Amino acid sequence: MQAEILTGMEIMKDNPRYEQEQIKLIRRWILFFIVALAVSGTTAFALETELHWLLYILPEGELYSWINKVYEALKETNAQYPFLAYGYDWLAFAHLVIAIAFIGPWIDPVRNKFVIVFGMIACIMIFPLAFIAGNVRGIPFYWKLIDCSFGVIGFIPLWICYRKIQNLEFYQQMV
Repeated sequence: MQAEILTGMEIMKDNPRYEQEQIKLIRRWILFFIVALAVSGTTAFALETELHWLLYILPEGELYSWINKVYEALKETNAQYPFLAYGYDWLAFAHLVIAIAFIGPWIDPVRNKFVIVFGMIACIMIFPLAFIAGNVRGIPFYWKLIDCSFGVIGFIPLWICYRKIQNLEFYQQMV
């Protein structure tokens, strides 16, 4: 183990571009996360239309029935109480604002590592929300798993960034 650490330190010291390469990789993962967060958030703006399109491509089955039920409820609610859709607008806005927060670590990953930690905590918090609120609201189990998948998909690139930032901190202390 000690030899592996020493070998890693030698690789870092022998590569004058190590820091730039690590920052480039971190920025790619952060960009992926920002785009994914922004895209997932903006889908809340036109949810009724998107669900309608989804019904055209889904085969009949349990998932189709659930999406159809959600679509019909949303369509009826939007027709009678369109102001409630304003909540979805704020949901989309929140996704965009959170995505903007990740520009800080994109610019300076080491100084803004706390934003990465915040994002990882938020991804983990999806699980209790999905299972607690999902049970209260009568959300099917498979749909709660779909919701949780967003936490997993978000956590992975952030964890990679976090580890690379730790390596970068170690490198900067060595040099």
